Amino acid sequence: MLIGEILRVALSALRANKLRSMLTMLGIVIGVAAVITMVALGRGAQKAVNERLQSLGTTLLSVRGGQVFRGGIASSSDRARLEVDDAVALQQQGTTFAAVEPEMSRQLQIQYLNKNTSTDVVGATPNYAAVQKYGIAAGRMFNESDNEGRKRVAVLGYTTADNLTGGDPISLVGQNVRVRGILFEVVGIFAAKGGGGGFRDPDDQVVIPLSTAQFRVLDTKYLRSINVLAQSEAMIPATMTEIQHILRREHRIPQGRPDDFEINNQADFLNAFQETTQVFGLLLAGIATVSLLVGGIGIMNIMLVSVTERTREVGIRKALGATRVNILLQFLIEAVVLCLLGGIIGILLGAGGAQILRHVAHWNTDVSASSIILAFFFSAAVGVIFGVWPARRAASLDPIVALRYE
Repeated sequence: MLIGEILRVALSALRANKLRSMLTMLGIVIGVAAVITMVALGRGAQKAVNERLQSLGTTLLSVRGGQVFRGGIASSSDRARLEVDDAVALQQQGTTFAAVEPEMSRQLQIQYLNKNTSTDVVGATPNYAAVQKYGIAAGRMFNESDNEGRKRVAVLGYTTADNLTGGDPISLVGQNVRVRGILFEVVGIFAAKGGGGGFRDPDDQVVIPLSTAQFRVLDTKYLRSINVLAQSEAMIPATMTEIQHILRREHRIPQGRPDDFEINNQADFLNAFQETTQVFGLLLAGIATVSLLVGGIGIMNIMLVSVTERTREVGIRKALGATRVNILLQFLIEAVVLCLLGGIIGILLGAGGAQILRHVAHWNTDVSASSIILAFFFSAAVGVIFGVWPARRAASLDPIVALRYE
């Protein structure tokens, strides 16, 4: 029996039992689709972390208030708070800093004409855009004169401006918006930064001068954080040591007592998050692979049933001259075809599902060619591995016994 004839016989057997073939493929379809989607989610999360790391830079250090110790015991509720004076001290006394940028913030309502949105209002110094690596899409960043004069000017994130204008964020430059009921002139719009992926949206914010926020809007001297740029990656340890010395002196912390502030290296934090997302992605892929193996077991089960049902047919083929190899190939081809068809459908569903999650749920997904190729060949391997036993069982049937089978 020629290979072409074996293939035709195998395909005709599958067509004769369309519903059973479709249900048999279902396990492979679900398994492959799950593998593609889960791997795409894992890769998307890692890609978002990498983009975020590149957008922030590796020399950015963030100083925040730390745990308060009372009688040598850490308080479970109280945390120390950084003040504007701490940022001034760092600015004046630091020798290894490329820049010092303090921030205070609060979630407030922003109104423009008949539209409003709730977002972070950030009080910052004029070097905010440079330190945080924001570009200006239109207008300008407020300057030191605006900060010292406590001017009511604001630079809006691209998402915030888009929400307020309904799709034309650039047109907001020169217009007035209300922040907590106070009129502010929009002097600039940040360029879209993106790369949020598990973080807050970096484009959804309103940035105003620090002194304006301190005395006119938020009425506080406390900061959310102080961002410090080291001069280079090699200078990060020296920069962290200098920050620690200056703030301990400002906070009058006696020797031997722990710091009441935390210095976070942004690169370390994001690298740790990247490792977490990688492990999570592997876990998801592992779970999806298990479902693919379950689908393979389903293929084997159905093929064993098919061999039992077609015992007399096998006997007739052997009586007409079909060899063990012919019978083996026929049933093996049936299993492989089922798995390959299920794999192709699963790849289409998985890639489509990843795109739907990206555009509808706004999740970061990244479908790679390697995962598609791997899923395709893995589904073929499943067909071979789980199809061998039923095929060998069919090939080993005695033709005399098979012809007598009812």
